[in-house]
Amino acid sequence: MTSDLKTLGWTQHFTGQLSPDEFETQTPMRLAEVRRRDVVALSANLARHDLALTGEHVASEFAVGDFVLTDGDRITRRLDRRTLISRKSAGLISDTQLIAANINTLFITTSCNADFNEARLERYLAIAIEAGIAPVIVITKADKPEDHSAEDYQDRARALYRDANVLAINAKDPAHIAKLEPYCGTGQTVALVGSSGVGKSTIARGLTGEDLAVGDIREDDAKGRHTTTARSMYRMHAGGWLVDTPGMRELALHDAAGGIDQLFADITDLAAGCKFSDCQHQSEPGCLVRTAIDAGELDQDRLERWRKLKDEDARNSETVAESRARGRKFSKHVRNTMKAKRARRGED
Repeated sequence: MTSDLKTLGWTQHFTGQLSPDEFETQTPMRLAEVRRRDVVALSANLARHDLALTGEHVASEFAVGDFVLTDGDRITRRLDRRTLISRKSAGLISDTQLIAANINTLFITTSCNADFNEARLERYLAIAIEAGIAPVIVITKADKPEDHSAEDYQDRARALYRDANVLAINAKDPAHIAKLEPYCGTGQTVALVGSSGVGKSTIARGLTGEDLAVGDIREDDAKGRHTTTARSMYRMHAGGWLVDTPGMRELALHDAAGGIDQLFADITDLAAGCKFSDCQHQSEPGCLVRTAIDAGELDQDRLERWRKLKDEDARNSETVAESRARGRKFSKHVRNTMKAKRARRGED
């Protein structure tokens, strides 16, 4: 049974979760689409099945790419995931929205022009690293680079994270799309992220033959153009699966401290040797980070990007109680400040 599921990405990770009874009575399937009241699941022969969400199951607890057990009509159990991409839901409440599960490779797309932005790429890299997903930076428009050569853009991308593969392609050229296929073979699942206009839809069409509404992230505020809330999984020509993730209106880091530390290992390794454990890397004596910057061994801009990601992750990883406590503390600070101003005006 499980050998037939390998086309869907089934591995020993999932086999090991099944009890002897489940082997006999349950059918494993993979979720290809998650809707409000039901899901579309693929069985071993790639047939599509509509499964109702009944009982204690709700759509928010499932992600496209999940493996589940079914009795033929409904989901009986979701299997533990290998990897998961999620985001903090829009708004002030600390809640998590699941994006895609059991992804092997994240194609982080940018282009050989003004879209290339180190801070944005580092955000995606941190998400991939934290999730245990292999990141591949795909730089499009290599046939008509602006300001610098395609090789220069590749060098800048490689400098961000040495373990990320970097490819420069012309997304409209089938021969260049073929460079991505080693990541797209049978049993593999990939997802695409990147800002608007870099060619994600063109890449998706080249990999699947489908016209997909790949969700865009606007450059000015990292908020996506809303197209649809549905997420789907499509078969690629090379045999693997592409998860289409439209409708991402906000991309915010959360619970990604480990990914950030690994991405910025050059900084965190230095910080571990600073004289003070709470060193802010500004003007403290014995700061190895400042020493490296002064010696030209570390870039000040990279340090600032690291700080911003750490601060963002800390804010978005707060519990609701912590968020409310911080809000109360800020409100108290504002009240005290206004009281002091009124007192000064009275004295004048």
